[in-house]
Amino acid sequence: MLSLHLAGVRSVVLLGAHPDDIEIGAGGLLLALAGTARPEPLRVHYVLLTGGPDRQAEARAAVMTFLAGARITLDLHDLPDGRVPAHWGRAKEIVDRAAAVVPDVDLVVAPGTDDAHQDHRLLAELAPTAFRDAPLLHYEIPKWDGDLGRRNLYLPLTEELVRRKLELLHACFPSQKSRDWWDDEVFLGLARLRGMECRARYAEAFRCEKAVIRL
Repeated sequence: MLSLHLAGVRSVVLLGAHPDDIEIGAGGLLLALAGTARPEPLRVHYVLLTGGPDRQAEARAAVMTFLAGARITLDLHDLPDGRVPAHWGRAKEIVDRAAAVVPDVDLVVAPGTDDAHQDHRLLAELAPTAFRDAPLLHYEIPKWDGDLGRRNLYLPLTEELVRRKLELLHACFPSQKSRDWWDDEVFLGLARLRGMECRARYAEAFRCEKAVIRL
């Protein structure tokens, strides 16, 4: 079994199609990265493809809260929600620019290639074309499409960390509270299921399509 040590992650690029995607799929990972001791502050480049002013404000608050103490740069865009594939060229430019901004990135986090949402899926497909030399973790987002699949990399989470993730999701994204899938049972249930799969109480799960063993 291969392991990724968070203490060795000095820089990370976070890619999301919509505000809240990153925090739903990888909020536990963000909190774990923020809580890991390292000689210098973690460098974070946070990229979103869509979102109006209100939603972008939520995203700014979220990344600053989930990744307290990190050195954060943001690249937020307002491509039309649900229509990102029609703006393929612009999306490609955004992802390529992120790779240029952080050429020595240690970790890239993006949606899954098996995600049923077209915006998520396009971003997932673009990520490896720009980031060829860094570990790329594809996160998952629960939704009515029923597209949850198999994952091959797990981050075990303590109950304290899971509860903190839920607390921050509610605090940072109040605009989403009316959605019928936005509740603790959905988020906690998925974390419990993924925890069972890696012999932990809770976990976040990712897919890594390609990895290199360094000697």
